[in-house]
Amino acid sequence: MDFLKMMKQAKQMQEQMGSLQEKLAELEVEGSSGGGLVQVTMSGKGELKGLKIDPSLAKADEIEILEDLILAAHQDAKGKAEAAMQEKTQELMGGLGLPAGMKLPF
Repeated sequence: MDFLKMMKQAKQMQEQMGSLQEKLAELEVEGSSGGGLVQVTMSGKGELKGLKIDPSLAKADEIEILEDLILAAHQDAKGKAEAAMQEKTQELMGGLGLPAGMKLPF
């Protein structure tokens, strides 16, 4: 294995990871639960950006249900953000030609 080539690839990957971090900060995903009654919007980095609740859920005796739906919608959005991040990382790593199983950072 060519060490100089590996170092060049590592530098290139570091630059691309910085770009990926910027893209993730701009990425927004939406999660929902309860058939769309509760929706959350979050950044690719997991920051909660928005919350929408259908007015039909605002009943005093259904607060626990509402709380559970909010948590489920957040988990849905978080899963989508993680999937998007993994996809972007795979795209980035695929073009580098690194050996299979190589762990980063070095």
